[in-house]
Amino acid sequence: SQSENVLGYFVNLERIPNSCSHPPNQISLKDRKILVNLSMAYYRVNISAYNDAGESPQAIYIVPEFSVTDLPGQIHVKSQGANAVVTWTPEYNPKCFVVDWGTGKEDMHMKIITTATKHFTLDNFQPYKLYKIMVHASDVCHCESFVRHEKTFGLTHFYSVEGVPRTGPTNVTILNITKYSALVKWTEIAVEDRLGFLQGYRISYTDSSRKKSPTVTLNSSITSYHLTGLKEKTTYRVRISGFTNAGEGPMTYSLPFSTPKYGTVEPLYICIMQHEP
Repeated sequence: SQSENVLGYFVNLERIPNSCSHPPNQISLKDRKILVNLSMAYYRVNISAYNDAGESPQAIYIVPEFSVTDLPGQIHVKSQGANAVVTWTPEYNPKCFVVDWGTGKEDMHMKIITTATKHFTLDNFQPYKLYKIMVHASDVCHCESFVRHEKTFGLTHFYSVEGVPRTGPTNVTILNITKYSALVKWTEIAVEDRLGFLQGYRISYTDSSRKKSPTVTLNSSITSYHLTGLKEKTTYRVRISGFTNAGEGPMTYSLPFSTPKYGTVEPLYICIMQHEP
């Protein structure tokens, strides 16, 4: 509303994290737009306006995470106690590597590697937490120049120690119940509850005589399954669990549904709320 009084804008582009000793360079603009080429690291943009009377308070904008695109390098990570050894392919030796690792933009570490190497070690890893590891390359090794010159070489996710999921899937729903079939749907297990890389789901169901059907194993991208070969006018109970490389997590509460003698029945829903102890 007061743009007619603005003489220009100051823009500070700050890398998160930033282990450089000097603050980022301030960019002065007359226009209300700027084009910058960024790596896939996290960034904070601070923008203020100025006129003859002085400078306004800063508006702060966090650059959203970039979606993973085709990157030139493949990152490999191997657990070594509380540390992790990182290697990569194809072999590449820029003047500098800049490495970010952590559980999110509020918990990231930065390491600058200026020596020729084929691997390096990262620390500060805790078990059962999902870490994001990004390796950026730069042919300009001045710390304050990384924002402008680094390019993301590779990205991966890593658990130093995997556990089993702490919960099963939520929002289990039984739909389209007929005499001989039913559709089971659910919401995937939240990332923070997986405690490892989710490999898939297991569905178990029994009829009213407690006869258990063979367990169905599905991959982690599937969140529905069509039960077939059911008996008419029979009550079934369904339970679902998720599993990682460390094993199977707890199953959902037993969800009952009944097949009709004729036609179909209305869908059945169950919502499971998880509470921290």
